[in-house]
Amino acid sequence: MALRYRLTKELSKFLTPVLHAGDCCQQSGKTLNLVALSIMHMPSAQKPVANWTQVRGFREHRISTKADKLLEPATEIDLLSFIKASLDEFEGTHHYWLNRSDKNDQLCGADGIFLVLAARIFDCGITLEKLKTIQKRFPHINIMGLQAIHSSSVQVHLIQLLMTENITFPILLSQQTFPKIEKGACYILFKNFRSPVIYHEKNAGLEILSQAVQELQEQPGGDSKSLNVVRCTSLKQDGIIKDQCSFSPLQNLLLYYPGCVSTDESDNRLFFSDCNHHRILVSDANGEILDCIGSSPGFEDGDFESAKLRRPAGSYYHATENCLYFVDSENHAIRKADMGARTVATLYPTSPSNKGGTHIWNWVMNKLGLESSGKTNVEERSEVFDSKSLYFPWHLLKSVDHTLYIIDRSFQTLWIMDIKSGKIDEVFEGSPRIIEICGQPIMKSLSIIDQIPCDWFQQQTKNGFLLGALPHSDLLSSLATLHNHIFICDPVGQRILKVNGESGVCSNFRLSNLGILGLPYWLNFPLETFCAVGNGLSGTRIDHQQHFDLLPGYFTL
Repeated sequence: MALRYRLTKELSKFLTPVLHAGDCCQQSGKTLNLVALSIMHMPSAQKPVANWTQVRGFREHRISTKADKLLEPATEIDLLSFIKASLDEFEGTHHYWLNRSDKNDQLCGADGIFLVLAARIFDCGITLEKLKTIQKRFPHINIMGLQAIHSSSVQVHLIQLLMTENITFPILLSQQTFPKIEKGACYILFKNFRSPVIYHEKNAGLEILSQAVQELQEQPGGDSKSLNVVRCTSLKQDGIIKDQCSFSPLQNLLLYYPGCVSTDESDNRLFFSDCNHHRILVSDANGEILDCIGSSPGFEDGDFESAKLRRPAGSYYHATENCLYFVDSENHAIRKADMGARTVATLYPTSPSNKGGTHIWNWVMNKLGLESSGKTNVEERSEVFDSKSLYFPWHLLKSVDHTLYIIDRSFQTLWIMDIKSGKIDEVFEGSPRIIEICGQPIMKSLSIIDQIPCDWFQQQTKNGFLLGALPHSDLLSSLATLHNHIFICDPVGQRILKVNGESGVCSNFRLSNLGILGLPYWLNFPLETFCAVGNGLSGTRIDHQQHFDLLPGYFTL
């Protein structure tokens, strides 16, 4: 009840009028002022927040095929002291936190395991994807980023990256410089702020980092005492609670990073992937919202109101089946939405829990937190390290036969999947192979660009040659045609643009019938997770405690 009361007091701060996509952007196409939205300010340097004369030894791992380890003498500023000193203040003389507030603090103080990604500049791609995967596999460790920042241009880049990659872990911005960061991006792993180990990002694979975290978790806790086993109402709600309590300035917009669009010309429908709201909006050509696929972040099949997605991306409408195939990017899955039955099913990965009459019973057991730990579910299977498994897919194309072309966002991996069985037949690496195999459908999709005014691309696009020599290939899933109009997703301006195919006039595509969307998931009260413990609590964040004095006898909690 304490959590619900506290959230109720905060509702007035977030029940702001719903903004139509693009209302805060000028018609000329200028982008949203992300720096102003983030209220990001770096105070001027006045006095240090830590004793910079201290020196601490770092163990540095250089990963190679022979797994050699190299010890490096300590010759740098005490980075751990700086991080530890900044934990108590969201903003200080030499630091500033992003994605962290008193209502949404994901860091558990100075105790526990920390995995820090430290870099001069955070880049899109594998660096952040590895950290997001570790965050999902080990939800109870402290994961954060550290970046040195000295100019407003770097701030703008970072804020845009937070939105583009949907980064939810805290990031510490520092006006101090650290020699380790200057050498390149690296991971710093430590427990209780002792014995840090450094892994160079280029050499540290996902398997190596996961094994290192697992080994550190299995080490004895040192000064920690033996704790009783925790009996908890639910052990699987941590991921959804983190998403529900992450109050972003852009979250209350109608669209939050609209990344992809596809069309159904026979029934005059459009499918917009509202990526950071974890849903797909279905509308007609006039902007009236007809339906919504997905209820909240997670991984769950079911009807449209209860199904859970995590950053849906590229999609393809199959007219014969009346089904929408779409990429569930951060679940590493391909999902299938039956538009007639209004249900979502998982095409890949497959598991016994997806099929048969036990699905409802498994759903009930999962909601009660009573699911057997030995049972294999979809989410666990999707995290198995396999070279043929999907890993943050983004684009989806249909070939002439019964196969799907699935491509990651950086155009480095192509998966070819059988649409009937959901089996991945082949995997290809590298942009040249992608162009060789599916260059024709890609160029056909990008040919729409010739009908769009050039000045819009000069202002909105930056990555013009992601796939070989194909210009604007990053917009592969962001363009679609419906009759005589072109629809463009503008994730920077948080809007959909509509271009007349004949006149070339570009305007905002306004959505109506907003009542069909219901109350946003981040304003709903989640079921509270409570734990019955004797002498302590291990590995679980405590929101509040309640002490009961009971008379002798038996009782049920």
